[in-house]
Amino acid sequence: MRPYAVLFDHVLTRLDPERAHRLTVQALRLAQAVPGGHLALRTLFGTPRPLGRGHAPVHALGHEHPTPFGLAAGFDKDAEVPLGLLDLGFGHVEVGTVTAKPQPGNPRPRSFRLLADRALVNRMGFNNHGAAAAAKRLALVRRTERGQRAVIGVNIGKTKATLLADAAEDYRFSARTLAPYASYLAINVSSPNTPGLRDLQSTDALRPILAAVLEEAGAVGSRLGREVPVLVKIAPDLHDEDVCAVAALARDLGLAGVIATNTTIDRPRDLRTARHRIERIGAGGLSGPVLAHRSREVLAILREQLPEEMTIISCGGVVTAEDVQERLDAGADLVQGYTSLIYEGPAWPGRIGRALGRGRRGRRA
Repeated sequence: MRPYAVLFDHVLTRLDPERAHRLTVQALRLAQAVPGGHLALRTLFGTPRPLGRGHAPVHALGHEHPTPFGLAAGFDKDAEVPLGLLDLGFGHVEVGTVTAKPQPGNPRPRSFRLLADRALVNRMGFNNHGAAAAAKRLALVRRTERGQRAVIGVNIGKTKATLLADAAEDYRFSARTLAPYASYLAINVSSPNTPGLRDLQSTDALRPILAAVLEEAGAVGSRLGREVPVLVKIAPDLHDEDVCAVAALARDLGLAGVIATNTTIDRPRDLRTARHRIERIGAGGLSGPVLAHRSREVLAILREQLPEEMTIISCGGVVTAEDVQERLDAGADLVQGYTSLIYEGPAWPGRIGRALGRGRRGRRA
């Protein structure tokens, strides 16, 4: 049994998930603060050397990614440890979700493990310190040589207190504030934990939001002399025809791509966790392996609908290097994971990176 599995089974499962997460972030912050800490992380977790032997870079969104596997938004909400997470072996890190204004999120408890399904349910509610605070942290990161090379996407969402009618201006402010430090911007209109947010996935509501963010990203890009790609992140719960409609809108407006998918509000009957516990947990977004089937379906639809030059980031239910390779073979340009980091531990992205580099398929990462 791997050491992390022992730690998880006997220690971390006794902690509230949000508390365990906070301790992990604090440990990464400490590692970043210690001289040589990033090298220690890379050595400890066997992180593949960037662009080293067997690890040809992946070109996407105007950047070279040392591996196509990255970390989805939700882990580093306030851009506290993006470089530490890259040192674990992710090819890119998407920080956030960041909102225009600081907000505490939903009442606790708001994060729950479904151990039998190796899944999570969360209703965090975009708890974060706001766009200005995240921009300040990212500015410090970008002043370093490592930070300038790092591929760090920024996921932005609507402030809960902002009316849906004013959503475009809310997203515009976040885009203007964060685009100077973002490798790309991801527009989150698909979290189930902000009231009414998913209504913004309708093309009529979505168009002004995408247009506002594209305008700000374009202005920042012109000033800095580089592009700031813009993507939209969609829910797995959209009907197929709605996925096609969003794809058409993204194509027509000139977005860089689509991220698919976010968490689901569905509670499949084949979950192993007892139904009474699921009902007791209540509302929230479900993530983990149970999401894989629908995520693959949405990927197939998007690849059929979008031109080859538009980037698709596939997210949802990824556990192994074989899962990652399967998404790449199905047309994804990049792949993201998150939930399995909780269950597999900090060596997980490095194992996937090494397995992808060796080109071995069918082996559990």
